[in-house]
Amino acid sequence: MDTQYLKVDLFGIPWLTVNVPNLILITVAMAIVFFVCFFMARKIEMYPTGAQNALEYLVQFIKNVISSTMEWERGKNFFMLGITLILYVFVANMMGVPFELATAGDHYVWWNSPTSNAVLTLSLALFVIVLTHIYGIKLKGPKEYGKDWFRPVPFLMPFKFIEEFSNTLTLGMRLYANIYAKEVILVMLVGLGTSSLFWAFGAFVPLVVFQAFSVFIGSLQAFIFCMLTMVYMAHKVSDEH
Repeated sequence: MDTQYLKVDLFGIPWLTVNVPNLILITVAMAIVFFVCFFMARKIEMYPTGAQNALEYLVQFIKNVISSTMEWERGKNFFMLGITLILYVFVANMMGVPFELATAGDHYVWWNSPTSNAVLTLSLALFVIVLTHIYGIKLKGPKEYGKDWFRPVPFLMPFKFIEEFSNTLTLGMRLYANIYAKEVILVMLVGLGTSSLFWAFGAFVPLVVFQAFSVFIGSLQAFIFCMLTMVYMAHKVSDEH
């Protein structure tokens, strides 16, 4: 059964089409990240426990990710970017793990992982790559940033443009492909389980196991997206790169 999304023309403009369910899910993911962080950090204590303790572990984890790619003195500028990206991508990846909602007849999807849509993942990737150039100019200066395009030898400059394009494409498509494949397999297992009473029992264990594996996939992809963001950022802002 083909997956479809309800799309409308914004302001009646045919080429300005909006994917309504995905827009809602993107907003829901942002709201979840905001409220989770708000309630985890609303009571700051000298000796952290519970939710605050988990948040501090995450803070230290992001610091280690950044420090592994660049000097902390420069990398601290990207701490909020790192923690926002890993939380948002993780939450977006997890939204389709427990269930997916779709209409029975035309199978319009209303709830799944928003990162299973290539438009979102490629938009995030493009945002990251553009941000690396902005900070490259800001922290190194326009002159030094411009020289980097001709290092180590000038004739490699066209290949650097190709590299930027490929970085954007691979960063976005890697996340999309993994999450989309995960959701396709989950839908197939659910479809198998609802086909007959026999397969309801036969598909139950594989479904539970793959849901657990999906949590691992979603967590790993959130980490990879955050790590690669910091690697690309380091290439633009660090002198040794």
